[in-house]
Amino acid sequence: MGKIKTIEYFRVLPRWLFVKITDEHDNYGWGEATLEGHSQAVEGCLDAMIQRFVGYEADNIEYLWQTAHRHSFYRGGPVLMSALAGIDIALWDLLSRRLGLPLHVLLGGAVRNKIKVYSWIGGDRPRDVEAAAKERYAQGFRAIKMNATEDIDWLDSPKALETSVERCKIVKAVGLDVGLDFHGRLHKPMAKRLAKALEPHQPLFIEEPLLSEHYEGIKQLSQLTTIPIALGERLYSRWDVKRFLHDTSIDILQPDISHCGGISEIRRIASMAEAYDVALAPHCPLGPIALAACMQVAMCTPNFAIQEMGLTIHYNTEAGAYDIKNYIKDQSVWDVKEGYVEGLKGVGLGIEVDEEEVRKVARTANAWAPKGFVGPDGSIREW
Repeated sequence: MGKIKTIEYFRVLPRWLFVKITDEHDNYGWGEATLEGHSQAVEGCLDAMIQRFVGYEADNIEYLWQTAHRHSFYRGGPVLMSALAGIDIALWDLLSRRLGLPLHVLLGGAVRNKIKVYSWIGGDRPRDVEAAAKERYAQGFRAIKMNATEDIDWLDSPKALETSVERCKIVKAVGLDVGLDFHGRLHKPMAKRLAKALEPHQPLFIEEPLLSEHYEGIKQLSQLTTIPIALGERLYSRWDVKRFLHDTSIDILQPDISHCGGISEIRRIASMAEAYDVALAPHCPLGPIALAACMQVAMCTPNFAIQEMGLTIHYNTEAGAYDIKNYIKDQSVWDVKEGYVEGLKGVGLGIEVDEEEVRKVARTANAWAPKGFVGPDGSIREW
């Protein structure tokens, strides 16, 4: 046992927010509180949590989690839950490091020895997908995800969807399974059209076919297609998730470990999903700490299906040289072979953070700004 001595956070390129917790005996752990486009808000929340939780017992992870959640009165949402996630992941890393064990051992032990993964191609406005798909195949991936469309009007021409189908066919011809991320860009008239057009080509899943707030539309869409429906990155707790499970409107749940309160909460969400025969495929186009935390959860979760991996995702390459192989000492942990990454075997999260690089980059890193689309008529469109 040891009391929390310090909680630090580090804004780093390309768009990540890392958290380090040290206890009074100099045991430490790393977490990730990344909330893309809203780092300053999460940092402000972390400032308040630092004042509150320094001096708490570092091993009492659930007590701290419940205190942060229930004694906040205004609870949940992306900012509070991302800040809490960074602290929660760091505390689990600290505890398992102190005990000299891989984190998944503390969560019940392994149910698999390697993790199925997929990566991204195509960018915000998907293009050049054949060359990118071949590159991913050569890297060892056997599944990818790409945006299904560019920006789409509320009611657009059916022609606007034709290239979506063609891109799906091209990538599948390379030998890859493909998940298509609607990204909440489409409204119901166009989402129904696109799902029907894609169905003969058997995508692995369609993601966020509508924004999560349209739960009644997602339920309707689920009754119109046989393509598995995935969503969850904009759901921040088990209470946000339960409506979709009760409606039986989704097949794959994609909570983001850095948005939904960390390891403690994603484990509860996974168990809820299992009871409804829903698979877990965590959202994670984020940094190496969040990815390692997802991998630890995947190792011990029976209904885990596949893990998103942000290797050279367009958000990273746009920022220059920084990717998930930065900020860690052993880059080989992310090697992909025949669609899988080997289970992480090291203590804690299973990675060693390069603290010198983190602190160096954090001195000058600017916050990543949210993106957006504007239609030809000047109207705001979903991104």
